[in-house]
Amino acid sequence: MYSQSDLNSAVKAGAITAAAADALRRHVADQRGAMPADAEHFRLITGFNDIFVSIGVVIMLFAAGAIGEAMIPSLMGPSPLIGLLVAGTAWGLAEVFTRSRRMALPSIILLLAFLGGTALMFVGSFVLLFVDSEPTRWVAGLAIAVTGILTALAAWLHWRRFMVPITIAGGTAAVAATVIGLLMVALVPENSDGQTTLLSLVFVAGLVVFGLAMRWDMSDTARATRRSDVAFWLHLLAAPMLAHPLFTLIGVTEGDAIGIGGALAVLAIYLFFALVALAIDRRALLVSALAYVLVALTTLFNTFGVIELNVALTALVIGSALLTLSAFWTPIRAKVVDMLPGDMTMRLPATA
Repeated sequence: MYSQSDLNSAVKAGAITAAAADALRRHVADQRGAMPADAEHFRLITGFNDIFVSIGVVIMLFAAGAIGEAMIPSLMGPSPLIGLLVAGTAWGLAEVFTRSRRMALPSIILLLAFLGGTALMFVGSFVLLFVDSEPTRWVAGLAIAVTGILTALAAWLHWRRFMVPITIAGGTAAVAATVIGLLMVALVPENSDGQTTLLSLVFVAGLVVFGLAMRWDMSDTARATRRSDVAFWLHLLAAPMLAHPLFTLIGVTEGDAIGIGGALAVLAIYLFFALVALAIDRRALLVSALAYVLVALTTLFNTFGVIELNVALTALVIGSALLTLSAFWTPIRAKVVDMLPGDMTMRLPATA
């Protein structure tokens, strides 16, 4: 299986003509029976070798971290050498399995390991720097900001070298964590809980990430290039940042304390998420909010006295709804898109 980037690379190298590449894309689209956007395709695994290599990559990264811990053990926190060796190993392996062999799943694992190792290296360095003193809130916030900014810079360098689609989401997450951390230090008093403030900041950050994802999506409405994959991972990052604060403030995480009103509010929000997901042809919002809907439906069934079968009925309702939506995604989406203004539909993926 060849990705769009592989075809573009072959055209650039002169292996095939641009007309032949376009004909191949049309042929594959016709075989699928629908436009690629309708199924939200993205490349993850092309064969069992991807899993085989991924297992080896994880083992190598674990070995690098264990060697770093053995060389410079840290009693106060993670040793910065662990992060350095993990990040260095991930970059070196990416030269082979990402840049040369273009393997999707190993590339995702290596990118996450590189960013995680980079962040761990700076966190460990700050821990060692303040090992003999307790930093103030502002110093701790500054340390978090520096870590986030440098991790985002590392993500940018990784993107320039390897262009793995998930990289943009990783760098965006680092920037979001930096901004949220600094604002929490500035806005929340010393002994205050600050949960509501944190949830509000996460929700606002989620809106910004969602807007960034839509910007990438609108630049490739045909979903034929790497930009679509970048948008996919950004949507996957934005979805929990939007869903968790909303449902937590409603009280879903408190279990039985949600009440009938809260349960109905959860269902209403999920219905709105479904309409947005259909309009933009992305399913991340539906998946991220699924657990909260399960809790809300269970509460409703308990309220109406269906206690013994509440879990089974909840699973039946949710499972049936998701499968029905999946089976009739294209015609339902066409009706939703038809209700939108014309200038908006021009910026969305076409309906099949």
